[in-house]
Amino acid sequence: MNQNIFFEGQVLWSQIDANRHLRHSAYADFCAQARSNMLNEFGLSLNEFAKNKIGPILFREELIYHREVNLDEIIKVSTELTKYSTINGRFSFRHQIIKPNGEIAATVNVDGAWLDLQIRKLTSLPEAWKSILQKIPKSTDYIEINE
Repeated sequence: MNQNIFFEGQVLWSQIDANRHLRHSAYADFCAQARSNMLNEFGLSLNEFAKNKIGPILFREELIYHREVNLDEIIKVSTELTKYSTINGRFSFRHQIIKPNGEIAATVNVDGAWLDLQIRKLTSLPEAWKSILQKIPKSTDYIEINE
C-alpha cells in the first residue's frame, strides 16, 4: 500500500452530492490539501511561498473514479510527484483517494507550475529550495526533465 499519505479525514455532510456520495469538487479539495500538507511538511509553507512571491498554479486536473466514497468515511490521500522539469518548474502529481478498507476510490492527476506572483509569469524555484524538492515522494514511473 502507498505510504505517501498527506491527508486523512472524514467525509463531511457538506461534501456530499445529490446522489449521496462525495461530490466531484471535493476530490480536488482533498488533493489540494494533501499537496499543501506535503509541501508544508518538507518546509515549503504557504507563508514561505508568499515571502518569495511564488505560487503554484494548475493547468490540468484529471479525476478517475474507481469506487464510491460515502458520508462519514475516513479517507486518506496519497501524493507522489510523477514529473518535474528542472528547467521551468513544471510539475505533475498523482494522488490516490483511499477508502478505509484500502481500496483506491479515485486517482487524481494534476499538471502545474510555479508562478512569479509579481510579474505573473512562470518561474523556477529558488536554488535554496532544490534540496527540499528532493524530499518529495516520487512515483515509480517518475520522469525528471533536465533539457
